[in-house]
Amino acid sequence: MSSIPVFSSTGQAAGEVELADALIARTKNRQVVLDAVTAYRANQRMGAGATKTRSEVRGGGRKPWKQKGSGNARAGTRRSPIWRGGGVALGPRPRDFGKKMTRKAGRAAFRQAVAERIEQGAVRVVEDFTIVEPKTKALAGLLQAQGLAGKILVVVDRVDRNLYLAGRNLADAEVAAAKDLNTYQVLRYPNIVISKAGFDALQARLQPKAGSDS
Repeated sequence: MSSIPVFSSTGQAAGEVELADALIARTKNRQVVLDAVTAYRANQRMGAGATKTRSEVRGGGRKPWKQKGSGNARAGTRRSPIWRGGGVALGPRPRDFGKKMTRKAGRAAFRQAVAERIEQGAVRVVEDFTIVEPKTKALAGLLQAQGLAGKILVVVDRVDRNLYLAGRNLADAEVAAAKDLNTYQVLRYPNIVISKAGFDALQARLQPKAGSDS
C-alpha cells in the first residue's frame, strides 16, 4: 500500500494521498509498542495516595493507662496502628509511577503503531474538518457522514477553538493535533479520522531526523 483514499466532508471519494516511507509497515517490534503504551499509562498515574503514619496522626502524647494493674493490654500511645484513629502501618505514600523511554524507541513505537493502523484500514483521511460554529451537532454530523461506527479519534493539524468546543461533549470521540498524537491514542481508537492537513503534518513528524536512522 503506497497510498490511501481521501474522502470529502460528506463521505464521498475525493482522490488519494501518497504515503511516506515512514508510514509503510515493515518489520514489527511488538515489545517497543507495548513499552510505549505501558510508559504512557504509568506516567498518567498521580501517585498521590497517602495515609498518616503513627508519627503524623494527632494526639496520643501520653500513655493511655499505667503499664500494670489496670487489666488492660499494655499500650504506650493512642497513635498505634492497632488503635482506631491511630496511624497506618503500611499504607500508601506519595510516589512516582513514571517510566522512561528513549526518544528513539518512542519514535519507533509511534511510527509502527500508525503504520499498522493504516495497514488495517483504520485511518480515514478527510479533505477538511472545518467547524464554522462551536456546536457539537456540527462535528457529530461530519463524523456521521463518514459512516463509521464506534469510538473515533479526530486528528487535525491544529485544534482551533470551534473544533475543541464542538468535540468536548462527544463521549465517543476525541480531538487531537497531529503534533501531540501519541502511541496510546493511536491504538486505543478503532477509527481514526484525520484531515488532509493533519495527515501531512503527521507524515512530516514521522520523517527520519537528519543524521538519525530513527
